[in-house]
Amino acid sequence: MPAANSTPATGSTPATGSTPATGSTPATSSAPATDSAPATGSAPATDSAPATGSAPATDSAPATDSAPTTDPIAAKYLPKRLPAARRRALIEDAAARLFAAHGYASTTVQEIAVEAGVSKPMVYRHFESKKDLHMKLLQRRRDELAAAPLDSLLRDGGGPIEQRLPAMIDAWFAHVEQHPHTSRLLFQDAIGDPDIEALQRELRAHQRAADVALMREYAPHAAASELEPLGEIIRSSLTGLALWWLDRPEVPRDTVVSAMLRMLTGMLSALR
Repeated sequence: MPAANSTPATGSTPATGSTPATGSTPATSSAPATDSAPATGSAPATDSAPATGSAPATDSAPATDSAPTTDPIAAKYLPKRLPAARRRALIEDAAARLFAAHGYASTTVQEIAVEAGVSKPMVYRHFESKKDLHMKLLQRRRDELAAAPLDSLLRDGGGPIEQRLPAMIDAWFAHVEQHPHTSRLLFQDAIGDPDIEALQRELRAHQRAADVALMREYAPHAAASELEPLGEIIRSSLTGLALWWLDRPEVPRDTVVSAMLRMLTGMLSALR
């Protein structure tokens, strides 16, 4: 992290400009210690932003995120300011990589900031806490992953399910392939935080419900008592196979799509 974006570890002023005995600092002094990230870079015990105040508006990110200059010569050599959406995307991508590699509990906000190339206060501008960041990653991946096969289904129009299933399953695994880190977070069991565990159970219930709806439409004669168990078979088969594939990226996508199709078409055939 650039030195210009951090406060001195002790928070003291230089010896030549010490403050009066009352503890006030000159107007040009650095931001008060209560409004900056801890000197060690670690997050507060709850991993949320300090309760005493959010990061000051002048607390900029590293040099790559500095405000543009009006000097045309300097502007030629200084990096451009990143849009807020781009900064947020960098933070999300960095967090996904670290959470997937080291787990939620072992990843700190400081590590996410370093990986993303932004300041720690900048992370807190976009997310209330590490937990908030993790939960938003799970929710977004669930929504986008669920939309991928549905988009394929709508493009293909009508026709027997057997003809549309290949494109739907391929779209689902293609999305996993494009977003391996957040997909792994979504599929793996979350351990250690009750709120995240509850969210993961909720997300899985939504996916199971979508699979049950598919069974009702294309296997209307299936026993009602079997629909939810069958939906869970589809859900767990998809996520289990996806996790297996993420550990073996050399396996072609066509292979896992074909294997999943065999299971699904066999199930649908047996229910008719």
